[in-house]
Amino acid sequence: MIAPKIMVVEDEEPLCVLLRYNLEAEGYQVEVVTRGDEAEIRLQENVPDLLVLDWMVPAVSGIELCRRLRMRPETERLPIIMLTARGEESDRVRGLSTGADDYLVKPFSTPEFIARVRALLRRAKPEVLSSVLKVGDIMLDREAHRVYRKKSEIRLGPTEFRLLEFMMQHPGRVFSRGQLLDNVWGETIYIDERTVDVHVGRLRKAVNNGRMPDVIRTIRGAGYAIREA
Repeated sequence: MIAPKIMVVEDEEPLCVLLRYNLEAEGYQVEVVTRGDEAEIRLQENVPDLLVLDWMVPAVSGIELCRRLRMRPETERLPIIMLTARGEESDRVRGLSTGADDYLVKPFSTPEFIARVRALLRRAKPEVLSSVLKVGDIMLDREAHRVYRKKSEIRLGPTEFRLLEFMMQHPGRVFSRGQLLDNVWGETIYIDERTVDVHVGRLRKAVNNGRMPDVIRTIRGAGYAIREA
């Protein structure tokens, strides 16, 4: 299973270390950013499954970044947990009304934080936790590591399986080759972007099997997407 991606936007180094350690221990992929402006740039490149956002980060405040994210179609539904030292009711109301889905006042317990993360992912993005994904007539079973189309099993290599799994988590959304490289192969591995085309070609051949309608869209100059139906 591709682990859910969580971005933590926080400038307190001890808290960053604590949150990263505990989130990774739960099996999540974690990216830590310490400035609001840097986070905004990274979120334009790659949208995680959940954002942990401190209210008072430098450059662009968390509350302002939250407001901007809710104005963009790509991030208007991004699950956001706001962290803050502000515990007044008016501050909580302001954070939630700006678009945060949940709100934690520092200091908070690690078990509570992890529970909030799980609950928000389960509610807002059940597909990242589900063991079975379905898009159109394709079903992918993460635990059994099998793929079916109209009840006929499709044989896929490990890379094509991960590629299909990632795209099925975001049906209809277009991903560039660079985004697919980061999310399927990992940011620390260097692979030429043309490799993506090769694996997409293999995946397309396998799931279409020469007879079925093509479920993978190629958008010239933009990337690839899986059709929603």
